[in-house]
Amino acid sequence: MRDHLTERQLGILRCISEWIVEYGEAPSIREIGRQVGLSSSSSGAYHLARLEAARAIKRVGRRRFCRPN
Repeated sequence: MRDHLTERQLGILRCISEWIVEYGEAPSIREIGRQVGLSSSSSGAYHLARLEAARAIKRVGRRRFCRPN
C-alpha cells in the first residue's frame, strides 16, 4: 500500500500517527498543514482525499485516522 505513496503523503501519514499517539485523536487539516508545511488547507484536503482513495486512511466523522496495519 505505502510503496505507491508520495514522500509528502508518507509525511502526512507519519504526522497523523504521531498526533493520534500524543493527543488521542486525529489532527485537523490545518494542524496537518502546519506540521508538514502545506501551503493551504485545500492542498491538505487534496492529499487526505488521495490517501483515503488509496485506503491508507479512513474517515471517521470529520477527521481521519490511519488505517491499522
